[in-house]
Amino acid sequence: MSAADFHAERAFIEKAWADTNLRSHPLTVQAVNRVMDALDQGLLRTAEPDSTGDWVALEWVKMAVLLYFPNQNSVTMQAGFLEFYDKVPVKTGLEKLGIRVVPPAVLRYGSYLEPGCVVMPSFVNVGARVGAGTMVDTWATVGSCAQIGRDVHLSGGVGIGGVLEPVQARPVVVEDGCFVGSRCVVVEGVHLEKEVVLGAGVTLTGSSPILDMSDSVTQILKGRVPARSVVIPGTMPKEFPAGTAQVHCAVIIGRRHEGTDRKTSLNRALRDFEVSV
Repeated sequence: MSAADFHAERAFIEKAWADTNLRSHPLTVQAVNRVMDALDQGLLRTAEPDSTGDWVALEWVKMAVLLYFPNQNSVTMQAGFLEFYDKVPVKTGLEKLGIRVVPPAVLRYGSYLEPGCVVMPSFVNVGARVGAGTMVDTWATVGSCAQIGRDVHLSGGVGIGGVLEPVQARPVVVEDGCFVGSRCVVVEGVHLEKEVVLGAGVTLTGSSPILDMSDSVTQILKGRVPARSVVIPGTMPKEFPAGTAQVHCAVIIGRRHEGTDRKTSLNRALRDFEVSV
């Protein structure tokens, strides 16, 4: 199935988004629940690449997520001695889904993880999608609607930002084969292309300067890290009325080597460029 198969649900959702009086209408609630089920089963996603390879948000799907909340009542949920009180249930049937989930990890209903994922004690929010073979390591956070590819490693404490509003805002995209080092923060719709390596502590926002110093001339990028880049945290001078200060930036110091498989390439990149993870 694809987004085109949900044209009836889309029509109800867009009408309800424009007219608040329709948001609790039974047909609207039914349409929203169908979209949420489809997200949870991986039949829909909140963002997808367009014909140019750029990622765009599916606004009506994000509308459905936002319309889901007010029609739900908070209930008490228990997991052994742990107690929760929330409107959104957690995913169930993990064995059947083929996902290894280590307690007390939380995967929210409306997220989708492909078979073969390993999720250490961490959090995956509604609308997010995580590809097969990806490791979500301890205390990592995958924010709402974030799109994580296959064979990705999100190291301990990584913060992948989420975005539901505004509905047109693009989520964070981490493509296949990326390695995101410990305590990295990636937010505001930043796009990591395939097989990027982020060293420990890199922070990337939509406006963060990304200095590509891998060639003879420095290029300044924003919002997107080119495929196979090896990135470390850095600083650069910035002028203020009171003087000059060093501000955070990210620095591309090289590229993962061609002609090797992902594991070998990653190990070599970390060794050759002395990247902390």
